[in-house]
Amino acid sequence: MKLESTGLDGLVVDFNPLTELMESNGFILGGSWDYERVTYDYKLDAPEKNVTYYVRVQGFAIEGDVDRGDAVIRLMDPLLGRHYYPHGVEYGEQEGFSEGIIEKARNLIKKIQEPANKYHNQVPEHIVLEKLTKWAEENQNQEVLQKVKELSNNPEQRK
Repeated sequence: MKLESTGLDGLVVDFNPLTELMESNGFILGGSWDYERVTYDYKLDAPEKNVTYYVRVQGFAIEGDVDRGDAVIRLMDPLLGRHYYPHGVEYGEQEGFSEGIIEKARNLIKKIQEPANKYHNQVPEHIVLEKLTKWAEENQNQEVLQKVKELSNNPEQRK
């Protein structure tokens, strides 16, 4: 089930702070990521016996590569799914999610939405420096190239 109107859909966040945020809130970076996509899962125990629900937050790289850790991720609407052993997780509306489980999932998303929004559209330093380097090289501006090199080698100067 798609959890709409959570405020996550469309947020653009650097991969590293996003992963820190998600992991600090109990989400696990899924092993199914690739160069362009990323998935974070949170296991919700259910009051029903032998039932497990998952909240899934997905995103895709709009710049960089996930495997290198330099991606900028655009988040999508989170999903609520029900696990069926041994087949996997189903995310359809027909799974009959209780209001209590939906509320738990929404509260979980609420905890990550505000901090994620703080990072929204902040351009990561490494991307700024890469673009500045490219511009300086194209314009043969040695002064800017030297300054970028200094900033790259001494992170304390950026503060």
